[in-house]
Amino acid sequence: MKVVGGQRGAYRPPSTVPPALRRGPLLVTAVFAAFGGAVIPAAAVPALWRIWQLYAMLFGAVAAVGIAAAAAVLGWPTRKTAHFGALAASGALALWVVSRPLGLLTRFDPWQPADTVVGFADWVAAGLQGIAVCGFLFVARRRAHPWPSAPRRVLAWIVLFPVLVAVLATGVAGTVAAGDSSTGTTASTLLDGGPGTVEYCRPDGIPLAMDVYRRRTGGPPVPVVLFLHGGGLVFGNRKPTGPGALLAGSRSGTLRDELTARGFAVAVIDFRLAPAAPWPAPLADARCAVRFLKANAAALAVDPTRIAVWGTGTGGTLASLLGVARGRDTGQYPGQDSTVRAVAARSAPADFDLAGLDPPARASILVALGRSPSTLRAASPLTYAGPGAPPFLLYDGGRKSAEFAARLRAAGGAVTEGPADDRAVAEFLAAAVG
Repeated sequence: MKVVGGQRGAYRPPSTVPPALRRGPLLVTAVFAAFGGAVIPAAAVPALWRIWQLYAMLFGAVAAVGIAAAAAVLGWPTRKTAHFGALAASGALALWVVSRPLGLLTRFDPWQPADTVVGFADWVAAGLQGIAVCGFLFVARRRAHPWPSAPRRVLAWIVLFPVLVAVLATGVAGTVAAGDSSTGTTASTLLDGGPGTVEYCRPDGIPLAMDVYRRRTGGPPVPVVLFLHGGGLVFGNRKPTGPGALLAGSRSGTLRDELTARGFAVAVIDFRLAPAAPWPAPLADARCAVRFLKANAAALAVDPTRIAVWGTGTGGTLASLLGVARGRDTGQYPGQDSTVRAVAARSAPADFDLAGLDPPARASILVALGRSPSTLRAASPLTYAGPGAPPFLLYDGGRKSAEFAARLRAAGGAVTEGPADDRAVAEFLAAAVG
């Protein structure tokens, strides 16, 4: 019998405490990636709850498990908790694959509420979960209590610190963007006086909101201008403040006030963003907004025969397409069409040909529209320039805007070009709608 501590027969059972892992930069990075990947969909759960509670509960439960697993790994870093963290992150990643790339959740796309400000917020969440899975599994395979020398520890933190900062920043940005859909006024079905929010369309089960501004609610029907925000078809929303307003670039506030002072109503909409909703989803939403205004003109006290559209950046591109890309309207509000009386477009690209573009511009178009030549042509107003277009105001440039204007003029259209301030734009719209 072995002698232990001078006493024969003494026996010490092996420790049942799992060996701890070091809280090194890789483990910390994996933990924060798991937090970010779980919090992004969690931020959109309130908006998802308003659409269908079952999906909201599913996403909320998966997010809660992911957050709990990340907290467990950080608080008690062992191989067992690291494997638990990897399993939770894998489950969240599997939910994303099933619901978005595979599209097996058929009632509607449950990631859309997270993609209302940034069209790829769900991809960000999935990427963070992928980082978490790899990090947790790698940490779990290492020996317990690895304690390298101080220079090696410092070097590891220096090397991985930029990755940790990028993970943190991405998680925070994705959470803020996803959470913006859960704030603000809930859309109602009718405007009950003053500025209000209405649901104007529900494509594929996703409710889209419209804010309607007007100076007064009594009196005869007034003309209405539909505003379409910029953001490259990937960023932005209708709200005047917040992350969506920042990403959309030029906002509608001052011109909106100028128009309402002249007796106009101004409608500002959200539309589905790419790549979450591929083309032609944004244009279909803009068309639906025009049909909504015509179908609900009496309730909104607007004149359905005097609807103009105005947009900035790619919102101006959508506005131009409403003016020139005619076709049979399908979807909600049958019997209505999406024709408009006038178009004002600021800094709006008229063509999406990839030739001669710098890498950032090329990448933005590929994210928004893909690389199919037929899609790029279909999304370019220049493709449709011809007779029968309403009056156009094209100001502050835009790719091939001058060529677009020249083709419209050659087809007999009325086109105004050059710089314009808010007052000049308001005067153009007032003259065009009569």
